Amino acid sequence: MEPISVVIPAYQEEEGVGAVVRELRRFMRAEGIAGEILVVDDGSTDGTAQAALEAGARVLRHRSNHGYGAALKTGIAAARHDVVAILDADATYPIEALPEMLRRLERADMVVGARVGRNVHIPLARRPAKWVLNRLANYVSGARIPDLNSGLRVFRRDVVAQYFPILPDQFSWTTTLTLAMHCDNYAVAYVPIEYRPRKGRSKIVPWDAGSFLVLILRMAMLFRPLRVFLPLVVICLLYGIVKMSIDLSRDPNISASALLALMSALLLLLIGMLADALAMRLGKLNANLVTGVESRPVEHLESPARHDSGAR
Repeated sequence: MEPISVVIPAYQEEEGVGAVVRELRRFMRAEGIAGEILVVDDGSTDGTAQAALEAGARVLRHRSNHGYGAALKTGIAAARHDVVAILDADATYPIEALPEMLRRLERADMVVGARVGRNVHIPLARRPAKWVLNRLANYVSGARIPDLNSGLRVFRRDVVAQYFPILPDQFSWTTTLTLAMHCDNYAVAYVPIEYRPRKGRSKIVPWDAGSFLVLILRMAMLFRPLRVFLPLVVICLLYGIVKMSIDLSRDPNISASALLALMSALLLLLIGMLADALAMRLGKLNANLVTGVESRPVEHLESPARHDSGAR
């Protein structure tokens, strides 16, 4: 099994990050998984960095808070191994799923821990918005996505690095990556996992659902614009035909609203086709580019414990 880099973004996670690192180190030794544990402290003002250091992690620290996605990009860019796993610092994800996910990576480009097990503790207030967002994401990507924004996933660094220019710095990082890889027809596999109650306070608030909705529509425009334009074309076309039929049945003249609807349908179709052509062209150009993470001020903290946590 290849060595891996486990990247853990952390912000104000003094309460849970140490336990997560220690549990992960023990598990990697027991399973014979070689690699490193890399915690990115995203400008915490508590003892997050110190707790991670004392637990034996390699720690990078942003001088100010940049966001969950920014911490992940920093960690992935600094990872010493090609295979990267990401994990949250709040002890919600089961690390026992890692061996199966690593095995599945042999036939996939990314493996995601899908929170669909029997013991999944997702707050009730988030579930309706999560369901709606998942349905929309399935439509945009044309794939069945059981978990859109899981924070437990395994992938190869070069596959994800190409998306760094469009991956946001906030919590929508995982959602963006999932949609981008599905839209580009990468092989994304899902492993059912449990989801524990978190330690510490959640950074996600209910009104973030609106931001995720806008994000999914933006991703549709980037990768599958016709998925947005075609429904609008059909609506305008149907309205125009129905209104024109009513007009002709009453008077030999066609109303301005019918003509406007038909012209709108034609214009939306042409704009959608142009957007689709641009998306395909830019996708091919992007595949040939070597991209990197945006440089941010980072402090490298050294731990007295060994960085490589796997069995030798």
